[in-house]
Amino acid sequence: MSGQSLLVPGEITPVRSVPGNIRRPEYVGKPAPTPYTGPEVQDSDTVERMRIAGRIAAQAMEEAAKHIAPGVTTDELDRVAHDFMVDHGAYPSTLGYRGFPKSLCTSLNEVICHGIPDSTVLRDGDIVNLDVTAYINGVHGDNNATYLCGEVDEESRLLVERTRESLNRAIKAVRPGRQINVIGRVIESYAKRFGYGVVRDFTGHGINSSFHSGLIIPHYDSPHATTVMQPGMTFTIEPMLTLGTHEYDLWEDGWTVVTKDRKRTAQFEHTLVVTETGAEILTLP
Repeated sequence: MSGQSLLVPGEITPVRSVPGNIRRPEYVGKPAPTPYTGPEVQDSDTVERMRIAGRIAAQAMEEAAKHIAPGVTTDELDRVAHDFMVDHGAYPSTLGYRGFPKSLCTSLNEVICHGIPDSTVLRDGDIVNLDVTAYINGVHGDNNATYLCGEVDEESRLLVERTRESLNRAIKAVRPGRQINVIGRVIESYAKRFGYGVVRDFTGHGINSSFHSGLIIPHYDSPHATTVMQPGMTFTIEPMLTLGTHEYDLWEDGWTVVTKDRKRTAQFEHTLVVTETGAEILTLP
């Protein structure tokens, strides 16, 4: 594995502005969102609006990823994604969610998830996860992917490639009538082939007009995830695989989650809707 030094927090720039004509999610300016009490199965109009939100989120992530290179700061990636979303009439869902100060999450190397963009400079050999969610027309679209920065060592490259494959396999396992835990069963069985850890305490989630609806999508084979999938259900699958333990530490910022052994980790995510025959990905650029 790469012998690079471990990450430390950088300097966070001021909060970026969003034009006043762009609709905000209800949680902006509040300590926490209002608990969601609506259905997990969405009507066709909601799903169509989620396709639009998902497409913008995917395009914003793609645009930010074009700027991944040694010497670029994670704050600059945040700027690119922020500007793309607001230019397309969308609000960056993470901005102001439970006080999160930025418009996407940038999680490098040993960071499992929820890294805050700051003055950290990307280095040759880093792996970089971008997690982008867009809110428009009253709904959210959420996706993330892990990218290679410069020349990345083989062990890290394979981790990224296989984490992407674990998401693809999980999506293929989605079928109406199956329990949610089939998703984690597929991911965990694939990850075990390579000795990877599967993060347990951070999961996929229901998503619609709510950023996190309360529906939990574990990425391991959980006996408790017995909810049966139905056509019209919308949720994310976002496996986090590690080169070592699935256990973690939390930085003092209250957001940045790092592997306890500081070994590298990768993640990929799509927002999906269950169809009559499987799943449709809503976060395609």
